[in-house]
Amino acid sequence: MAGKHPYVSAPGGLVKVISHFRKSFPSAVTAATLKKLGYAPKNESYVLNVLRFLALIDDEGKCTAAARDAFSQHEDPAFQKKFDAIAKKAYSSLFDLHGDGAWSLDQSALITFFRQSDQTTAIVGQRQANTFQLLAAFAGHADIPEIRGRKAADKKGSASAKTTKKTRRKAAAATSKNNDQGASGSASDSTSSNVGLTVRIEINLPADGDQKTYDRIFKSLRENLLND
Repeated sequence: MAGKHPYVSAPGGLVKVISHFRKSFPSAVTAATLKKLGYAPKNESYVLNVLRFLALIDDEGKCTAAARDAFSQHEDPAFQKKFDAIAKKAYSSLFDLHGDGAWSLDQSALITFFRQSDQTTAIVGQRQANTFQLLAAFAGHADIPEIRGRKAADKKGSASAKTTKKTRRKAAAATSKNNDQGASGSASDSTSSNVGLTVRIEINLPADGDQKTYDRIFKSLRENLLND
């Protein structure tokens, strides 16, 4: 087929589209169709290019006879056989060069082929190779990648974020509590070590007292205050 080999930036949209079309292939496929299905958001044109390249839809987006024949096959082996023939015809230059061995070419060899054929950049060549390998999986030559639902992934990410926030709050609370306890303990220790007690006692001795009177006063002080 003339023209550059198509590609998608990620496999999810194309996997969902082909899987859905095996159940029900619309009579016409446009960007609006893919948007309504919720597949390949903002990448609808890339998926449409792949479908046109495989001759599953015509330039107006109408389902072709080849598409109806292949996608009406209920059993996987029957569908894979039809899809194998469709992909071979679309990638005729690749199969002319490598024969059936093209199905098992490694990514490096595929990138080399697509870059040389279309004069593309390394990243585009890699995406072209990935897209061919994805189509090879639908033709029964590899395992179809499992695509997780976006909502499930978002939900998991949201739950993980909530757990992280909760853990951070607990850690912050524990740190604050420890700091408060440390400050309180430090203040208490400081107070305990710095507080002292001083008692001053004034004694007014009688001016007319004799020695015996003075002796009795100091004796009383020793007995009642100094020896406690």
